[in-house]
Amino acid sequence: MSAIAPSHFAWELEDGVGVVTLTGAERKNPLTFDSYAELRDTFRELAYADDVHAIVITGEAGNFSSGGDVRDIIGPLTEMDMGGLLRFTRMTGDLVKAIRACPQPVIAAIDGVCVGAGAAIATACDIRFGTPAAKVAFLFTRVGLAGCDMGVCALLPRVIGQGRTAELLFTGRSMRAEEGERWGFYNRLVEADALLGEARELAASLASGPTFAHAMTKTMLDHEWNMSIPQAIEAEAQAQAICMQTRDFERAYRAFLARERPVFEGD
Repeated sequence: MSAIAPSHFAWELEDGVGVVTLTGAERKNPLTFDSYAELRDTFRELAYADDVHAIVITGEAGNFSSGGDVRDIIGPLTEMDMGGLLRFTRMTGDLVKAIRACPQPVIAAIDGVCVGAGAAIATACDIRFGTPAAKVAFLFTRVGLAGCDMGVCALLPRVIGQGRTAELLFTGRSMRAEEGERWGFYNRLVEADALLGEARELAASLASGPTFAHAMTKTMLDHEWNMSIPQAIEAEAQAQAICMQTRDFERAYRAFLARERPVFEGD
């Protein structure tokens, strides 16, 4: 992944931390047909990237993303037939599936505008940092569409609750930063000049940890949504038994005996 050079967003990889930066500052980093597809393909590739252990998604110039570009996407969509529309909506959903399916923890660093598809991408991340200026809105009803886009009706209630989700999706109003933190959408709020640094710091900490075990944690968090409690307990028993066979587990034990900090290698 260190060699990739995307055309429709910025990519940086350092010490196992990959940073995806949504670009297009003059229009608050909108998403286009091409950027959707390239982001989807990149996150699919991350499932096989041994050199990437944690990911940060952010936007340039003080905004996260203004969502689907009005000129490049919404206009053409009004002229498509049902087949074309379904191919597009499945592609955008596939991006969320790829973010959820990649084994690396994904952290969203959100400042300024984060609306529409941008808000859906942020919701799909595992952890979210925001700034006091961050404004998240699911604007789909504002353009005559349902709020159920890109998995939001499944993901957002699990983060902030059903009633709060319903209000945001029906009204399309912005969720203020302090609301988002109080409701659990944000893990923390930080000042804008510290946002990316704190997100990178957490990502680096995760990247230096037991990355195989982190991937297992992410998998179980995702899969257990559809399990009963007894099924989840059994699934976690199997998952933990697998992790107990890793060399990282042995390294942690030996480090404990030596009163040293374990150095994990992800195997």
